[in-house]
Amino acid sequence: MSFREKVRAVFADTRPLKSPHFRRLWVANIITVIGAQLTVVAVPAQIYSITASSGMVGIAGLFGLVPLIVFGLWGGALADHFDRRTLLQFSTLGLIITSSLFWVQAALHLNNVWVLLGIFSLQQAFFAMTQPARTAILPDIVPTEQLPAANALNMTVLSAGAIAGPLVGGALIPVLGYAALYLLDTLSLFATLYAVYRLPSLPAAHRGDTVPGLRSIIEGLQYLRLHHIVLVSFIVDLIAMIFGMPRALFPEIAHVAFGGSSEGGMEFALLYASMPLGAVLGGMLGGWISRVERYGLAVLIAISVWGGSIIILGLSFEFAPHAKIFMLIVAVSALVVGGAADMSSAAFRQSILLGQTSAQVRGRLQGIFIVVVSGGPRIADVIHGGAAEIIGPQAATWAGGVIVVLGMGISALVFPQFRKLRVKPVHS
Repeated sequence: MSFREKVRAVFADTRPLKSPHFRRLWVANIITVIGAQLTVVAVPAQIYSITASSGMVGIAGLFGLVPLIVFGLWGGALADHFDRRTLLQFSTLGLIITSSLFWVQAALHLNNVWVLLGIFSLQQAFFAMTQPARTAILPDIVPTEQLPAANALNMTVLSAGAIAGPLVGGALIPVLGYAALYLLDTLSLFATLYAVYRLPSLPAAHRGDTVPGLRSIIEGLQYLRLHHIVLVSFIVDLIAMIFGMPRALFPEIAHVAFGGSSEGGMEFALLYASMPLGAVLGGMLGGWISRVERYGLAVLIAISVWGGSIIILGLSFEFAPHAKIFMLIVAVSALVVGGAADMSSAAFRQSILLGQTSAQVRGRLQGIFIVVVSGGPRIADVIHGGAAEIIGPQAATWAGGVIVVLGMGISALVFPQFRKLRVKPVHS
């Protein structure tokens, strides 16, 4: 192997970018994700500025979760019924309209939290409708053996946006105001609209005469119940996120364990930025992902590493009073490793979902995937918050990591078909 080939083997596999359709979507995503993260920062900040209530900021999560579940499932059914290019055009236009509404209410200084929450719910509905179709088209525009690399490239962009967007948005709000951030988000979405417009027609495998409803969603759930490998990929992710995502404890830990400000501060920012930073680094150095054959085992190992990093995170909290700076470095390092492991797990799980399911139900299963990925961390917030009240935030964190590691060991024994799943990669 030449030196150039060795270097290519270490860094991210960029072969999917040879597809002009994937390349346009990926480049557009770089532009759009930054704008989207500006809105992610601006909405809770504006809610708090209007109400001075953290409780109202928390209610925004509920306003986002309900449409995410409803339209995530229904959007998946629509992706299996309509031309996916048409559906993406419609949902992207919906996102542009809702982002414009954010801009209008801020520019007019309405200062009405219920108007803001209503627009937020509408935005989340269009987002949930977009995601199943957007992911379901990957096997149509990228060769099957390149799906893990394509997913890793997409997740790297999303993770980079999760670092840059909040930092930039937080800095710009005092300077430019909310309206400017919402306007930037609106303009950035036109990049995605152009990329979607350039896609070829992508009709669903089986199209009916009626708009799909509850029955179509139930059919997707029944398909999942009968295809255990895909079902297990959802189960292990739920174990990882519900028990191993202690983000609700970060404000308290940053303040109590590491001596940060009660209103945030650098310690708080480092804890939040560490996981997406790890995901970005994992994506950049993810050349190995395309060479893995045993997808199921790779998922189990990656989630076990994730669980191990959360154990170390919790222990760093325990010992922080004795060496705050050193233990903060340990905590951040653990989260970086965990973020990289989570990224690789997600790339393989998404590839299992795309490669092991029929084209007829791919959209509906992507809808379920969105609900699982988004719902798991929200359940984790409730569980970790309650556990911290009983056993303390430190123990709640490392105990959750222990449960994740044990859960992967049990899953490996109980689901041998998943553990042995093998997909032969094809190299360029």
